[in-house]
Amino acid sequence: MAAIYSLYIINKSGGLIFYKDYGSAGRMDTNDSLRVASLWHSMHAISQQLSPTVGCSGIELLEADTFDLHCFQSLTGTKFFVVCEPGTQHMEVLLTVIYELYTDYVLKNPFYEMEMPIRCELFDINLTQAIQKDRVALLGR
Repeated sequence: MAAIYSLYIINKSGGLIFYKDYGSAGRMDTNDSLRVASLWHSMHAISQQLSPTVGCSGIELLEADTFDLHCFQSLTGTKFFVVCEPGTQHMEVLLTVIYELYTDYVLKNPFYEMEMPIRCELFDINLTQAIQKDRVALLGR
């Protein structure tokens, strides 16, 4: 039983720069993952504009019958979102850890070009470790 289905990272323009599937039942092809990322970027932007709350940063949690979608937006506009099992707790902590890994291993990589797809082995290794730790922690709760 995997609590986390997938992870997306979207640049400030709405382009999908990273996608990782963690064993969800219905695996998506590349085009579907691009559509989900684009749709989420658009919904997030619209929610910021339509919110009655001044200074709203957009949707942070979307709850559905079969999944929850947790989102974290950095100050630069990069969005990190995790699709997980319904009712999964503490995803905002995991998203913060993922953002820290992104800043440490992607942004500090001299060969990485901003807004481009992420191809960084150290990021992948440390991300896998963080997800594994989170799964172990979830089983203990």
